[in-house]
Amino acid sequence: MNLNLKRPIAFLDLETTGINVSSDRIVEISVLKISPNGREEWMSTRVNPEMPIPPKSTAIHGIRDEDVISSPTFKEIAKNLVSFLEGCDLAGYNAIKFDIPVLAEEFLRINIDFNFRKRRYVDVQIIFHKKEQRTLSAAFLFYCRKELEGAHGSKADTAATYEVLKSQLDRYPDLDNDVEKLADFSSFGNNADFAGRIIIDENGVEIFNFGKHKGKSVESVLAAEPSYYSWMMNGDFPLYTKKVLTEIKLRSFGKNLL
Repeated sequence: MNLNLKRPIAFLDLETTGINVSSDRIVEISVLKISPNGREEWMSTRVNPEMPIPPKSTAIHGIRDEDVISSPTFKEIAKNLVSFLEGCDLAGYNAIKFDIPVLAEEFLRINIDFNFRKRRYVDVQIIFHKKEQRTLSAAFLFYCRKELEGAHGSKADTAATYEVLKSQLDRYPDLDNDVEKLADFSSFGNNADFAGRIIIDENGVEIFNFGKHKGKSVESVLAAEPSYYSWMMNGDFPLYTKKVLTEIKLRSFGKNLL
């Protein structure tokens, strides 16, 4: 079943130096953009992470330091990537918890304010886990009846993810062929940031989801304990979490001026 699209959707997969969203970097990125008319466009490239690739990561994706030494840095591909993703919703396998947060960190490191909030996210892994509980290779075999050759290569994983989603739509009649509804089904929670440090309660209020202020309104905590903002901004939190925290702080400041 082909996707019923109102605007383009971009399937993406990253290979990285590790699994720490805050500190690890991209070594390969592949994006498959599907337009409403069915047109398919690729953007795929190795990336110089400007840091060593640990052997345990190389053991997974096969990319070594010498493989990326002459590749462009993320900063060098960022403008083309932003242009390629213009107007696109985003999709991937485990993308909501990993690929999209890592991408957000990379953009923020080079001061590109890529707007993630205006996009919908479809996570094929979440759909798969809610329906069958498997890995991407197993999902590809289960839904597409093919072995996934080149697993852990970003281009193979990206293409497989697109194939799996189309097969999921064929298999489950109750799964609506609509990106907005697929994004709702893919939703992992009510996070205000990707890391889930700040969530949105049933009243639409941002609250802390960790530490001594868990369950408390972010605005109220920052008003009563201004030093907590500094502690978080100087701490080992993802840049996107800090961005959301700063937006809330500035919004609160604006209210106080009224």
